[in-house]
Amino acid sequence: MEMESSVNVLGGVLQPCSVSPMTGFFRDGACNTCWEDHGLHTVCVVLTAEFLAWSRYIGNDLTTPRPDFAFPGLKPGERWCLCAGRFLEAHDEGCAPQVVLECTHRRTLEVVPLEVLQGYAI
Repeated sequence: MEMESSVNVLGGVLQPCSVSPMTGFFRDGACNTCWEDHGLHTVCVVLTAEFLAWSRYIGNDLTTPRPDFAFPGLKPGERWCLCAGRFLEAHDEGCAPQVVLECTHRRTLEVVPLEVLQGYAI
């Protein structure tokens, strides 16, 4: 897998999203991506209880630890590299979390318009 250039949605250098918990498709702390990342884990978000509950409701439980996958389970206030499509879906449902634009990969723009991301920017 060849990592794409680390460029954020603002055209600058992609900044780290989180190392605690460790996030990203490559588990390198940044929302880096490659062509094999079919989920496009590129949106750096600050998780909320509302979003986590909604995600669990639609079948993607992000709060339960999964030691077999080295997944600690997530809590409100933590940052996470979220799939671009899931972010857009949460936006459409009215429960999208805030976004850290400097840490969100530019490939996100293939799925989510910059104007939408800017509306959630912290």
